[in-house]
Amino acid sequence: MRKASVVLLAAAASFLSLAPVVRAADSAQPEIQRAPGSGSAQPVGQVHTLRNIPEACVRLEGQFTGDAAAPYRFKAVKRDPCVQRAVYVDAATLKPAPSAKGGWILNDRISVPRVDAPTCIATIEVWRRAGNLAPPQLDAQGRSRLYLDKPQQAVAPPLFTASLLPPKSCG
Repeated sequence: MRKASVVLLAAAASFLSLAPVVRAADSAQPEIQRAPGSGSAQPVGQVHTLRNIPEACVRLEGQFTGDAAAPYRFKAVKRDPCVQRAVYVDAATLKPAPSAKGGWILNDRISVPRVDAPTCIATIEVWRRAGNLAPPQLDAQGRSRLYLDKPQQAVAPPLFTASLLPPKSCG
């Protein structure tokens, strides 16, 4: 019995020593946690909703194309009428690409498998960048006021973007 507990303790110690290495390899954890492959499987040619971003009045739609060169595509579709509190920016226009080093926060990672080829999985990463929208500071009377003769401070709205990771095994 004692020998089995020593072996178990040694196995647990070796596992714990590997835990920081595993965590370092996948350091960008999204804010919204989803199980891998949690999206429903989609057939080729079927347009499907990936996610709604209500702050930016945008819905992300995706589609498996069946083309080996570009097996999956997605686009952002504006929703009207909507009160926009954030801006959606096309990731292709951003230089450099969104990353944690650039001040972006990985908000969501969406994986969508294909019906006829379950190993073909499209992965979309949704990134966000916090803005500095805030009401003006309170004055001596405890009110937030805007004065027309004084310039306002520049504001940056929150930003959202999404990028497609290259799907594998979709040949």
